[in-house]
Parts: sequence; structure tokens; C-alpha cells
Amino acid sequence: MAHEAVGTKPRESVEDFRARARAWIRANLGPGADFDVDENNAPGVDEESWVRTRELQRNLFDAGFAGIAYPVEYGGLGLTHEHQAAFNEEVTGYEMPLLLNLPSLTICGPTILDLGTEEQKKQHLPAMLRGDEIIVQFLSEPSGGSDLAGVSTRAEREGDEFVVNGSKIWSGGAYAADYALCLVRTNWDVPKHQGLTMLLMRVHQPGVEIHQIRQLNGNTEFCQEFFTDVRVPVSDVIGDVDGGWAVAMHQLLHERITTGGASPYVSGGRSTRKVGAGTARLVDLARRTHQAADPRVRDLIAESHVLVRVQEQLTEAVSAGVAAGRLPDQAGAMARLFMGEAWSRRAEIAMEVGGSHVVVPATGTEEDHTFADDFVIRQAFSLGGGSTEISRNVISERVLGMPREHAPDRDIPFREVKRGR
Repeated sequence: MAHEAVGTKPRESVEDFRARARAWIRANLGPGADFDVDENNAPGVDEESWVRTRELQRNLFDAGFAGIAYPVEYGGLGLTHEHQAAFNEEVTGYEMPLLLNLPSLTICGPTILDLGTEEQKKQHLPAMLRGDEIIVQFLSEPSGGSDLAGVSTRAEREGDEFVVNGSKIWSGGAYAADYALCLVRTNWDVPKHQGLTMLLMRVHQPGVEIHQIRQLNGNTEFCQEFFTDVRVPVSDVIGDVDGGWAVAMHQLLHERITTGGASPYVSGGRSTRKVGAGTARLVDLARRTHQAADPRVRDLIAESHVLVRVQEQLTEAVSAGVAAGRLPDQAGAMARLFMGEAWSRRAEIAMEVGGSHVVVPATGTEEDHTFADDFVIRQAFSLGGGSTEISRNVISERVLGMPREHAPDRDIPFREVKRGR
């Protein structure tokens, strides 16, 4: 179906769209992994996986199922969150380009859509939806911790270009990306929040060096980047020069909404059908390890199931509240906070139920061993998308209106701020 035939408003009901999607999915997609957490945490992602991801995304685009909630003028379908949710339910269990969800489709794309120039949107959004461009985030720095405003990667203007020097870290999928939203410091003589600029940086160019970081579960998706005299055109600034903090906050808003499960741009993955599937896996594990009648194990499985049900309902309530204006946009931090706590606890529960069965290679199935992988990296669920501690601050200050936490370096020029070396 051609994109132009859809129009800027839905011309078919959600159920008609669901039926059309179901028919295409069954005829064109094969079975695939059914992740229900951050797909970038899945071990074994390699160059071939990224090539296949781009192919799948192009297939979706050509068939009229890419960017379902993105505007038509930028390559999407202009449909609703409900249409995307219906598609996600129908595609559960089928092969999908899930690697593009975070951060391309759900964080970087929406940030460009909301704050980019018309030229930037027309150049990058259709390319992203076709699978021609993968966009990641260059935000965190090795010495920055959770203080994003303490960015020290510098960009100095030379004519129509910025020259960038510094380093970023924890950039998921950077080695496979084409562009990155890179937060840099362009003014050292104003308070730290006022001297930042967001650049849309081409990743593979002279002066950019990328190192992949191996995690405990063998995953190497996180990267560290080193910049040496990297040149970025001034035309590739997102938002205003020295106005990057506002762009970063908007970006993090989309990240919290996505991590909490409420993004309208997620394509495949995190379907409500996975709630039952996750519980079924635990029940099957308990039966195969002869623990199905154990009251303690039954209570643990019930706790795991309730956590996901509550997360599902919270996500729906927050999404509806923000859409209707009853809740501020920053309320997405509530869903993100609960997700971090719930997924970590569920990983612990699975380990309590499975024990050595999910750890020892000679026992259990390959799928059982993913429980052990989740347990090893369970703290990541409280870090990705901004830490749960930051989410608590966002909820208290920007949702509940409580006083802001004191920051002694908030109002002095960044050049005078004491920093570790």
C-alpha cells in the first residue's frame, strides 16, 4: 500500500487496519525472537543482525507499515497510537527490526520530528523509516555520571562548522549507526545548562573512533566514542546554538516514555500479549523443575505476573493522562520508574525459581539461560533511560511540584565549576 493513499488522518478503523496488517504479516514475515526488554541487551547482536534489521525495516516501509504514528509528510502513515498498538500485537512472535526501536524510532526520530528544522526532518526521518539511517545518542560522558549538564565534550565554531573534541560513553549501537544526536559544550562562560548545543553528527567520519564495551552477558552493543577535531556543519544543529539543554530534556522525555513502555513509536515488541507469555515461561520452568506445587514458588510467579499487569495498567493510565492533558509530559517518569523496579525484581524472581537450572550449561534450555542473563544485567533496568533515582527527582520536582534539589554549581560559569580529572 502506498503511503500517499493513507492520508494525514486515519481512513480505516483500527480493526480494519489490524486485519490488513495480520494478512501481510502472515504472508511476509517469518518467526523471530520475541524480546520483552531492551532489544539492545540481547547478546549475539552482530553486523549481520544489523544488515538484516535494515532489510526488514525497508520491507515494512515498502509495504506501508513503517512509521505508523509518524506524519505522512515525513514518510510515515499518520495514524494513531492505537493503530501502532494493534500492529504490535499482530506482529508478536514474528521477525521484526526490533534493534531500531531504541533509540532511532522512539527517541532520536521523535526529537528531530519535534525540534528539527523542516530540512532536517525531510532529510532524516524518511531515511530512518526506510532503514537507510540508524540514529543513536551521544549523551553520557566517562566523567559525567548522572549529571548530563556537566558535559565537557567541546565544540568550537570555525566558520560554518563546529570542531568537536572529547568523548562519549554508553552509546548503544553506535558502531552500526549513521548519525548521532551529540550533546556538546559550545559556551564555557555561562552556567552549565546554558552553554550546551545538540548536534546531529555523522558517526563514521574522520576523527571519530568507536570502541565497543563487553558487558557481563557478552553483549557488546554499548560503545565509547573518542572525537578528535570532528567537523559538524552548523546546519546540523538541532534547536538553537547554546540551547541544547532544552533539546536534551525533550530527548530524555521521549526516552523515559519509551523505557516506561508508553511510546507511540515502538514498532513490534512490548506487546500486551507478552504479559501472559512471560508468566507462562515461569510456570513451565516450575513444572520442569518439579516445583509447581510449592507454595513459595507459586507466590513468586504470582508476584511476577502482578508486576507486569500493574506496569501495563500504569503505562496505559499515564499515556492517556498525558494525551488528555490531565498529566504533564514528565509523568512518563512514573512508568519508567516502575518499569526499572519491576523488571529488576522479575529477574530476581526468575533466578529464585530456576536456581542452578538456569545457570549450569548442562541443564535447562537455551531459553532458560536467558533468565540468568537477565539476572546478571538486572541493574541495567534501573539505569537505561535515565536512572530510577533521576526519575524520582523528575516526579517530585516536575510532577508533584516539590522544591528542586540544591545544586551549588547551577548559577556559576561552567569554566569555574570544579571538576574531577
